[in-house]
Amino acid sequence: MRATTGDQLVQHGRVVGQHDKVGEIVEVLGQGGDPPYRVRFEDGHEGVCSPGPDTEIRHRKAGERRP
Repeated sequence: MRATTGDQLVQHGRVVGQHDKVGEIVEVLGQGGDPPYRVRFEDGHEGVCSPGPDTEIRHRKAGERRP
């Protein structure tokens, strides 16, 4: 799994009724885009994540700006 600053990290809910948790990668701490990542989630919480199999990276398209 590789990411760059500005990509979205999506942690899918693990049980029925649990919503996905979406955040923006604000810093890549690993080498060459590898984890861990510093992520700022929609609720303002910021933390360091090493994504597991229930996580996907949504890559930012060239020239795209996140709100």
